Amino acid sequence: MLSKSCINGLRASILLAQKEQDEFINIQKISSELNVSFYFLTKILQQLTSSGILESYKGPNGGVKLAQNPGEITFRDIVISIDGDHLLKECILGLPGCGIEKPCPMHEKWTALRGNLQRLMEDVTLKDLANGNDLRLSDEISPFKSINLNIRN
Repeated sequence: MLSKSCINGLRASILLAQKEQDEFINIQKISSELNVSFYFLTKILQQLTSSGILESYKGPNGGVKLAQNPGEITFRDIVISIDGDHLLKECILGLPGCGIEKPCPMHEKWTALRGNLQRLMEDVTLKDLANGNDLRLSDEISPFKSINLNIRN
């Protein structure tokens, strides 16, 4: 569901959340730690910088760092800055015109699941992901009742 760019943007953001907040981290170092192409990662980090999630500093001691506290940055913020909000708005089958008046065969189930997915993405912060928190979500967000999002390299 998420693009490779988005997944790598999430991984880079998690890594930055695990580092000192005041320190700019060299992009080459992040690229090496994540085993991701430097040029590919640079494009992703530019998107996160444009969205205000990251700050960048150019020069020999340059790099990137989080622009705000990791507890204030949600999973949704990162996904939307890289992949956009189409996942949370469009028909799962990609059918134009799908909606309440002209629903596709998956419309009702996808609408419920999409709402749960959106709440999950809003409730999970970068701090949660960086700390490897075992996320026990409320029963309201079924089928995501208990998800372990331990994402460490």
